[in-house]
Amino acid sequence: MPSSLPFRLLRAAAFAVVCLGLGMVAHVFAGGSVPGPAMVAGFCVAAAGAYASAGRERGPRAILALLGGLQLVLHLLFSLSHAGFAAEAATHAAHPSSGLVPGVGMLVAHGWAVALTALWLARGEAALWGLLRRLVVRLVAVLLPVPATPFLSAPHAEPPVLRSAILRHAVTGRGPPAVIGNL
Repeated sequence: MPSSLPFRLLRAAAFAVVCLGLGMVAHVFAGGSVPGPAMVAGFCVAAAGAYASAGRERGPRAILALLGGLQLVLHLLFSLSHAGFAAEAATHAAHPSSGLVPGVGMLVAHGWAVALTALWLARGEAALWGLLRRLVVRLVAVLLPVPATPFLSAPHAEPPVLRSAILRHAVTGRGPPAVIGNL
C-alpha cells in the first residue's frame, strides 16, 4: 500500500529525528560537539534518505541498512564539523573520533545503537501499517453498503454481535438470577 505525501513526510521526519538524535547523543557522549549547522545538515541528510524509502512499508533489514548508512554519514559529518569548529587543537586531538576512522569502541557502540534502534523502528513500522490496514477495513465496512444475499432468512435481521477473541467463549451472567422451579 503506497503512502500519501503528508504521511510520507511525517514518517520521514520521525525517522530523521530518531536517526539524528541517536547520532548526536552518541557523538556528545564520546566527547564531541555538534554545531548548529551540522545539526541542520544532518537532519536534512537523514530526512532525504528516509523520504526516499518512506513510500511503502519497510522490513527490519531495509530499516537496519538505511539507519546504519545514515549513522555512518552523520558520524562523518559530525566529525568533520567538530574538526572545523574546534577552538583548540588539544581538545580536537583528545576527542575519540577526531579522525574520520572511528575506534573499535565507537564502532561497537554505533553498531549496538543502530541494531536496537532499527528493531524498535521496525516494530513501530509494523504496528503502524497494521493499524492503518485495520482502519481501512473498518472504514470500508462502515462506508460501503452490504449487498443483500439470497441466503439470509430474514431480510432485516440484526447483524451478529461482534465479540473479541478473548470474550468469545466467556459465559455472561448479568441480570437477575433465573427462578428455579415454582416456589
